[in-house]
Amino acid sequence: MGRIIAVANQKGGVGKTTTAVNLAAALAVEGHRTLLVDCDPQGSATTGLGIHASEVRSTVYELLVADECPSDVVHPTRLELLDLVPATRDLVGAEIELVTLPRREFRLRDRLAPIAAPYAFTIIDCPPSLSLLTVNALTVADGVLVPLQAEYYALEGLTALLDTVGRVRDALNPTLALEGLVLTMFDGRNSLAQQVQHEVRTHFGDQVFRTVIPRNVRLSESPSHGLSVLEYDPRSRGAAAYRALARELAGPQQRATAAAPEA
Repeated sequence: MGRIIAVANQKGGVGKTTTAVNLAAALAVEGHRTLLVDCDPQGSATTGLGIHASEVRSTVYELLVADECPSDVVHPTRLELLDLVPATRDLVGAEIELVTLPRREFRLRDRLAPIAAPYAFTIIDCPPSLSLLTVNALTVADGVLVPLQAEYYALEGLTALLDTVGRVRDALNPTLALEGLVLTMFDGRNSLAQQVQHEVRTHFGDQVFRTVIPRNVRLSESPSHGLSVLEYDPRSRGAAAYRALARELAGPQQRATAAAPEA
């Protein structure tokens, strides 16, 4: 089985889903067979890849709470090496239904294992909360990737998230690691953004990815077209940044040499 990475931050508006979608797409473009699992009831990762609720019968909801055949929840995307386990707003109900189910924290791990096996990477888009859905994602994941917006409140809530990661590691998933922090929506012309980057790198050191995701209009536009930025505008700064992040993530050697795109 390949690596399973949860993209998580309970603070909204930090580029979490943008990172999950475009990192998954970039890994696929770089030649890695990749599965994107949408665990956010908003379903933004699903619609961001051009798949709508009316087009799917089986979703992550059926995977978690029903006896759906795991392979039936996997849907192809426009990218040859990228598949998707979609989500719809039905997933809101899973929060309540999971409470009474046996092994409630392990439901995703138990059901995802046979699906994820053929993929080099499985990327899980978590909801913007420390909910039972997030706990399920952390229980199955090998690592957690945390997007941080380069602004004054960047570290707000990070302590709570890292505490949750520690608790899940202690009680449910002893191999869970912090994959790293990635700065998003970065504007190099902004002195505050530069200051935030310095503070984050000083405090977390090598746990911060060298690649920085710039503030880029193409990243904002692409979801409305149902496309990743790598399909919408492959030459944009946003697409270049996520390809650099994918190379950095893919292995120790690539991570050590991946160049951060100019922000």
